[in-house]
Amino acid sequence: MIYNIWQQISHLSQVMTLEPGDLIVTGTCANVGMTTGKLLQPGDVVRLEIEYLGHIENTVISE
Repeated sequence: MIYNIWQQISHLSQVMTLEPGDLIVTGTCANVGMTTGKLLQPGDVVRLEIEYLGHIENTVISE
């Protein structure tokens, strides 16, 4: 990555309000999605779960 996650959070927090549960999608390594043909589409649900802690779900939207 050109900018580490701390730099990205710093920049984003200057131009928008980050709320608990917000996801910052930084992408994948080069060609990962393109080689499989499986890319996130509007309506897809991304779920992150940490055992014994809980989970969060976010639906992909298009702007």
